[in-house]
Amino acid sequence: MRIESIRRRLREHGAQACHEHRVLRLWAMALPQHSGKRKPEDFLPLTVRAMLPALVDDLAGLARLRSEHPAGDGSSRLLVELADGQAVESVLLPRGGLCVSTQLGCAVGCVFCMTGREGLLRQLGSAEIVAQVALARTLRPVKKVVFMGMGEPAHNLDNVTEAIELLGREGGIGHKSLVFSTVGDRRVFDALPRLQVKPALALSLHSTDAERRARLLPRAPRIDPAELVELGERYARATGYPIQYQWTLLAGVNDGDDELDGIVALLRGKFALLNMIPYNAVDGLAFERPAPERAEALARALHARGVLTKLRQSAGQEVDGGCGQLRARALAPVTFHPRRAEALA
Repeated sequence: MRIESIRRRLREHGAQACHEHRVLRLWAMALPQHSGKRKPEDFLPLTVRAMLPALVDDLAGLARLRSEHPAGDGSSRLLVELADGQAVESVLLPRGGLCVSTQLGCAVGCVFCMTGREGLLRQLGSAEIVAQVALARTLRPVKKVVFMGMGEPAHNLDNVTEAIELLGREGGIGHKSLVFSTVGDRRVFDALPRLQVKPALALSLHSTDAERRARLLPRAPRIDPAELVELGERYARATGYPIQYQWTLLAGVNDGDDELDGIVALLRGKFALLNMIPYNAVDGLAFERPAPERAEALARALHARGVLTKLRQSAGQEVDGGCGQLRARALAPVTFHPRRAEALA
């Protein structure tokens, strides 16, 4: 379901723009439709009030909690059931953050990610994306939304941008607290600047070597890392938000001194932050996390050479909550064929 179809349904029952805004705002904020000083009977047309219970039921059915997996770091992985019975994942993050899914599966096929193992099954509608936020807000406050869960947002651009526009206008999320995460697609750099609600941008880099990056992200658009950084820098300067570059640290693959030099060459002096995230182990895949000492040494070396770097931890590791793992465990057992990490180094 798309947000526009909800608006159309309201308009067909006599709703004006102000009525649409109220209904969508209360839904996105996970508040009852009778909330606020002005009660529905004092504000909404009779025809809208008559259809509202059925609409509320339909909206609630877009995303239901199938299971919750809290972790000791304050995060909580959610397995979310959609109206068609399929499931996606959301992650409640510490300090009011939420990571949402934008697709069922993913077509990029990052070799270290569980989500891409089954390929792309279908797109999520913009209403299904917002419904994950509404569901999460029934559990705890949400002040920041990152589009970094299952799926590649650039491959579902219309639905993701429609969700961003609603969350930034009716949903009470600050524009720079909406984070669009992508492996990089030229359409993104054309579409996002034209939005009224301009999100922050996170770019999955993972390697500064074009051939190695292509092996890690086999079906990502072929954009040279240097060009990707240049496109990101242009967006950062236009919006005033630094680009977040994502780097999943894989032992023996992209944690070498060659990559250290490459990162400095690409990012020093840029309006950017590098997030280095040690790999969250996945059963059946041959990749490993680098030793903590190595990860810390890389972050310190980058800082010393002028690249703002944060060493982060993937949320929910003790519950095997890497992206795609909850869904995989909910499905029938699947046999995975490990790839040799050495071939990607």
